[in-house]
Amino acid sequence: MNIPENLKYTKDHEWVRVEGNEAYVGVTDFAQGELGDIVFVEIETEGEHLDKEETFGTIEAVKTVSDIFMPISGEVLEVNPKTEETPEIVNKDPYGEGWLVKISIKDASQLEELLTPEQYTEATK
Repeated sequence: MNIPENLKYTKDHEWVRVEGNEAYVGVTDFAQGELGDIVFVEIETEGEHLDKEETFGTIEAVKTVSDIFMPISGEVLEVNPKTEETPEIVNKDPYGEGWLVKISIKDASQLEELLTPEQYTEATK
C-alpha cells in the first residue's frame, strides 16, 4: 500500500496535499483498493463552501457507492475533469492524476487534526 510522506490523511481515507492557501483532495490507495474498480465519480459541489466532514461527492465502484468527505473546511475551486471522463484513473493513480477536487483552505489549523502518514498507516492495519 502506497502512503506518500508529503500528504495528510483522514480516518475516512481521503488525502490532502497543501499548496499555499489551496489544497488538493483525493482518496487513498487503500480506499481505491477497497472500493475495487471505480466506474463513476460524481462531484457537483464546485463553487460551494463546505465544512469539514461534509460530503462533497460520491464514488461508484462495481460493488458499492461511497460518499467522499471534506477533510477540512473550504471552497471547492475545481473538480478534476479527468475523473469524469476516465474514473478508473482514481484506481491507477490516486495520488497524482486521480485527485478529485482542489479547494481553498478556510481554516489552516484544521490541517493539524489530520493524520500523519504514520498515523494513517496504523489506522489501516
